[in-house]
Amino acid sequence: MARWLRPLVGALLLLEVAAALSFLHHRYEEMVQALFRVQSQCPYVTRIYSIGRSVEGRHLYVLEFSDYPGIHEPLEPEFKYVGNMHGNEVLGRELLLQLSEFLCEEYRRGNERITRLIHDTRIHIMPSMNPDGYEVAAKQGPDSNGYLTGRNNANGVDLNRNFPDLNTFMYYSGEISGPNHHIPLPDNWKSQVEPETLAVIQWISSYNFVLSANLHGGAVVANYPYDKSQDQRFRNHRRTVNTPTPDDKLFQKLAKTYSYAHGWMHRGWNCGDYFADGITNGASWYSLSKGMQDFNYLYTNCFEITLELSCNKFPPEEDLERQWMANREALVAFIEEVHQGIKGMVSDENNNGIAGAVISVQGISHDITSGDMGDYFRLLLPGTYTVTASAEGYQPQMVTTTVGPAAPSLVHFQLKQDVVRKPPERKASGTRTNNKALQKKVVPRATRRGTQR
Repeated sequence: MARWLRPLVGALLLLEVAAALSFLHHRYEEMVQALFRVQSQCPYVTRIYSIGRSVEGRHLYVLEFSDYPGIHEPLEPEFKYVGNMHGNEVLGRELLLQLSEFLCEEYRRGNERITRLIHDTRIHIMPSMNPDGYEVAAKQGPDSNGYLTGRNNANGVDLNRNFPDLNTFMYYSGEISGPNHHIPLPDNWKSQVEPETLAVIQWISSYNFVLSANLHGGAVVANYPYDKSQDQRFRNHRRTVNTPTPDDKLFQKLAKTYSYAHGWMHRGWNCGDYFADGITNGASWYSLSKGMQDFNYLYTNCFEITLELSCNKFPPEEDLERQWMANREALVAFIEEVHQGIKGMVSDENNNGIAGAVISVQGISHDITSGDMGDYFRLLLPGTYTVTASAEGYQPQMVTTTVGPAAPSLVHFQLKQDVVRKPPERKASGTRTNNKALQKKVVPRATRRGTQR
């Protein structure tokens, strides 16, 4: 390269980085360009794919970060961020674009923390679940945007009230000792949801997501399940009934990870509301039916929380840099939370992975299942646990393990086939042999998840 060209190329690269890191609101085409710019800058660790289209035909794009984009590596957890579910709550959309650019830039610089995160985690980032609603809100602009303008999709439906209501089924099942995990969908569910909701359900059914957050606005708090109260006697939308999951302490820890890494969320006083430690149980704040975070917990292996990130749903551009600096560490720290608890392989005696094996933790009445390759991930707080793996046609295996505060503990299971022995034949004399001791063992039927559904 000629010497006189080098300064010019260097200046152009600096301009490219400066443009990438500028703090602007992105309309749909600009958002797509930003995603593809990141992909072109980090082609070996990124992939862009669409999970479907909105009502008006806009792609629901996802940017993936991984050392092997497009491939699930055994024992590498899947993580996702979803932004802009409500079209007029736009800060999450911009933060996820900034996060994408940040991860790419820091990876290129050799940042050890970011490099390790991308190599050890498959990260999926969807900046906008509701691009149609965003365009409606963006036409109004930050200064004159109504509180509800652009909130819903193009059919006028609130996407965070559009998922199948598995809570009601779960609460009923609880009364008859039924499951609160991997609850099957109703037969007619596809006719009851919007295109964006359908796309997300099919997406989370195709990937074994472990941890997730969806980004909203209008308050500043980390909200965790359950969102819907079990007490149905009240009809007031703003009723407050704390409704914890079996993983309540874990969810509180996940929410605090974000709130205390955030610039001011943990202080509690924000937007005229007070939340201790900057976190809240969803139903304790107000009951919400057919929401996405409860659906994740009740239908899949994924633990999801909802992040309310700004008092102003459509903050002005001059506030975006301050918001990014307040959320940058929290966004990274929350991804790192996917690496806690236990993980391992469930295989047969020939070391073939067993998909759909049920992983149960004694004392926590919420099971998860292994993925296609037989690998599983169970988020847990530090402590000692008794864990059982079971699958149809195999003898269950129980293990006691201790979970530390750092990396997840590796706990593998190798299940023996449950051989059914035939009762002995009748003797010629016509006498019978007592066969009760040879009766077949009953093994709980494994609930298959993801692509097994």
